[in-house]
Amino acid sequence: MDLTPSVQLSKEIPEFQKIKLRPVPQIKRRAPQPPILNTRKTSSTTKTTTMTTPAKLYGKDLSEYDEVDVDALLAQLSPEEINILAKEVDPDDNFLPPDQRCSYECVKSPTGPLDRKKLIEHINKEAVETPDQPEFEPYIKGTVRGKKWVPPPRDEREIEAEEQIAIDLGDEYEQALTDATQEEIIDLAAILGFHSMMNQDQYHASLLNKGQPVGLGWDGITKSTQQKLYPMDPPNDTDIDESIKRVKNDDVKLIELNLNNIKNISDEKFEQLFVALPQNEHLEVLSLTNVGLTDKTALLLAEAIEKSKTLRVLNVETNFISPPVIVTLVKALLKCRTIEEFRASNQRSSVLGNKIEMEITDLVEQNTSLLRLGLHLEFNDARHRVAAHLQRNIDRSGRQRRVGHFGRNYTVGVWQYKSFED
Repeated sequence: MDLTPSVQLSKEIPEFQKIKLRPVPQIKRRAPQPPILNTRKTSSTTKTTTMTTPAKLYGKDLSEYDEVDVDALLAQLSPEEINILAKEVDPDDNFLPPDQRCSYECVKSPTGPLDRKKLIEHINKEAVETPDQPEFEPYIKGTVRGKKWVPPPRDEREIEAEEQIAIDLGDEYEQALTDATQEEIIDLAAILGFHSMMNQDQYHASLLNKGQPVGLGWDGITKSTQQKLYPMDPPNDTDIDESIKRVKNDDVKLIELNLNNIKNISDEKFEQLFVALPQNEHLEVLSLTNVGLTDKTALLLAEAIEKSKTLRVLNVETNFISPPVIVTLVKALLKCRTIEEFRASNQRSSVLGNKIEMEITDLVEQNTSLLRLGLHLEFNDARHRVAAHLQRNIDRSGRQRRVGHFGRNYTVGVWQYKSFED
């Protein structure tokens, strides 16, 4: 039976070539280069001559490889040689996976799922245990390797222009600057605002007239300033039960109640405090910072705020109040009309969200008694609207105090004038 040459060639392929290795890239034969035309022109006629420049590879003409059978050459290679050839030639085929296109091959079998901690420990261990590669040339101190960079020569016109720039300050100022010490020049630079000419310690010493630090100068390095040690704040020893009792009894001397940083306050005690708060007519400042206030107790506080008569400052920062309950607290301020300062930042949710911030902004714009608000608003629109409204409230409150003060004086004056007529 007659076989075609291609079939005979496939039968002659050795057995090891049938092992499935990484795909062998197809080497495309280079098309013959077109001849290069060299046109020479003269004054009278144009003469065209054709010169053929054959393409060469390693000094040999590529046309010699046109008749070479690439398949026969590949059949003579061993598997190791084919693997080396596949690594050296990039097939540039987008349909092949990247691990078959790059020269790196991982021959290790997988050891299990990814463990990032063990992987980092293994990489650090390999980096420490792997010896450094020896240098081809040993290091010799003072020996310059390679070519030293030499800056290009500058233009003589630039040098002449720099030499012509001169500032005439007058004899008096020239003599003063010549005889000035380094500390005086640093003080002058600080006064003129030349911040880049000095470090931070020198600048602040010049402004505060403390004298320049010894040993710094122009090239000195700023050292770390010794921090001032302040004593720790004593723990809050306020008696919770006694405070609740005083709130219930409407103690005249209890104007400010500070329960900040007191842990383990039960919900029952919070409920007792908030129930007694509306009947109190003397408490003005209530601070509940970092006391573990939750949504359940915060809702009771909102009901107490609506009925409060004298409370001016309320601080519930650093607790576990959710954004919707914060909106409820701000809404309760509309019915209170006595609270001038409300602080509720640093809660369980660090970001309120656009919807919550817009609701808070609308409620604040309806409040005419609130002067200060302690909340972190992320969006510029909410911040600007709240700040503008609070400023209007502050201005209105100042005008009311001034008008009330002058009105009382004027009334007294009129009464005195009428009594004088009588």
